[in-house]
Amino acid sequence: MTDPTPRRPIVAGNWKMNLNHLEAILLVQKLAASLTPQQLTDVETVVVPPFTDLRSVQTAIDGDKLHLVYGAQDISQYKSGAYTGEISGAMLSKLGVSYVLAGHSERREYHDEDDALVNAKVKAAFANEITPILCVGEGLVTREEGTHVAHCTNQTLAGLAGLKPEQVKQIVVAYEPVWAIGTGKTATPDDAQEVCKAIRAAIAEKYGTDVGEAVRIQYGGSVKAANIASIMAQPDVDGVLVGGASLEAGEFASIVRYREHVGR
Repeated sequence: MTDPTPRRPIVAGNWKMNLNHLEAILLVQKLAASLTPQQLTDVETVVVPPFTDLRSVQTAIDGDKLHLVYGAQDISQYKSGAYTGEISGAMLSKLGVSYVLAGHSERREYHDEDDALVNAKVKAAFANEITPILCVGEGLVTREEGTHVAHCTNQTLAGLAGLKPEQVKQIVVAYEPVWAIGTGKTATPDDAQEVCKAIRAAIAEKYGTDVGEAVRIQYGGSVKAANIASIMAQPDVDGVLVGGASLEAGEFASIVRYREHVGR
């Protein structure tokens, strides 16, 4: 049997509610200047700015032909209509958005997004040819109860409900233990591998081994240059979803260059 096609690593920086459009342009330019074309070929590098920055980021990347990819932080489940404040998939598609977050822990917590809504957003992304980054993860209580693996696999399958296998192959799943986001705490590489492996196995069981092997799974939670190499060394971790560290070009570029940290 031949080995499956290697999954291309994906490093995505979620800027959250930070940076105006001028600051966004500067960060994109600094980031691109800090990485070689080969590094940006080896590792898919994604920036995920606020909605107000998207047009400026698009112009900067397209105008200078930068080898960066950009995504959006959220998508409406609705196509259009009287939904004040919502941003439709069609609007994002016109801005050339390649990825969109769905089910980020902050959306689940602060905006009461449940699995059904997250699933609707995943479908809205695919309807507009945008790849969803489906975020799943557990809180501290769930972790301490020892039910974190079942919690995360259940969230994953709920988010994928109703999708065809060829769609699932394209998706990115981001495992983000909520207790390790912005707290300075980091799940150990073994913790990350345990859940990412279980997510892959759950997808493979439902959609087929080839689908499970194709899906890229990220880890997210206090990722920085100092811990990236050990995280990426895990066989079922294909990338990272970076928060605060993605706001500093040098630090984020160092994360993208994670292979340089091996052995340190």
